[in-house]
Formats: sequence, structure tokens, C-alpha cells
Amino acid sequence: MRYLIVSDTHGNERNLERALMRTYPIEGVFHLGDLEGSESYIEDICPCPVYMVSGNNDFFTPAPSEQTVEIEGYRVFMTHGHRYGVSYGLDRLREKAQNEECDLAFFGHTHRPEVAKIGDMFIVNPGSLTYPRQEGRIASYAVMEIDENGDVDITIHYLE
Repeated sequence: MRYLIVSDTHGNERNLERALMRTYPIEGVFHLGDLEGSESYIEDICPCPVYMVSGNNDFFTPAPSEQTVEIEGYRVFMTHGHRYGVSYGLDRLREKAQNEECDLAFFGHTHRPEVAKIGDMFIVNPGSLTYPRQEGRIASYAVMEIDENGDVDITIHYLE
């Protein structure tokens, strides 16, 4: 099973379309906010379930600010991250995900990709598909794969 994890598209979906083509086939898409009005378009172009949360630039979106999703026996906590101070550390995010009894925590906001494993929990930021801020400033996304044994592997991918 393969899932696409994206964030911070800011209404420009061209790179999302490229990431979808590179990752297909997929079971689902996680969008971690800063959609900026493109929710319907994203749902229309994705050939699978889409799980979305709102970001700090999503003033009129119906998407929740956070949610917990269960897939393949794993609980995933999703948030944009700005309400958890992710620019200054991951402790508050990890604590919230633990309180929700989640195995994975996905966030965006910093526009910098990151995959960390703290204890038994994966904490993932796919970076930004539109305005990357990491060294080299290359648009990024993450792919989560769950194998037949239920083992999780998460990798960051770059659009060059």
C-alpha cells in the first residue's frame, strides 16, 4: 500500500499533479494544509481518498485544523503544525499525537522535509511542493509504503 503525503501547495497544484503521476498507484493522499482554496480541485484530480487539514493560510476552508485517520491498522495524526510550534521543535506535536494514541504524526508549515522516528512514532513533514525552504529549495513530498507484513517505510522525494 502506498500513500502520498504533501503540504503547502498554496493553491498551485501543478507540482501536486507531477507528484501524483510519479507515485501512482496510491491508496490515499494526505494534504497537510495551506490549500488556499484548492480543496475541490485536489479531490477531483486524486484517484483515491484524500485526507486534508487546514493551514495558517486557509481562512475559508471547510477542512478541519487537525484530524486522526486510521489506515492499515495505523493511527495517523494530521495537522498543519503552526498551532504546535513545529518551527521550534516537535515535542508538542509528538505529545498531542501520543495523547491521540497515534503511530504517525504528519505536519507541514515549515516548508522543510523531515522524517524522524522518535520511539515508536514516525513524525513526517513532506516539505512544500510550491515554496520549498530547505537547502537547494527543491519541491518535495513524502511517500509512505506499508508492506504485506504491515511494516512502514517513509521516504522524501524531490521534483527536479
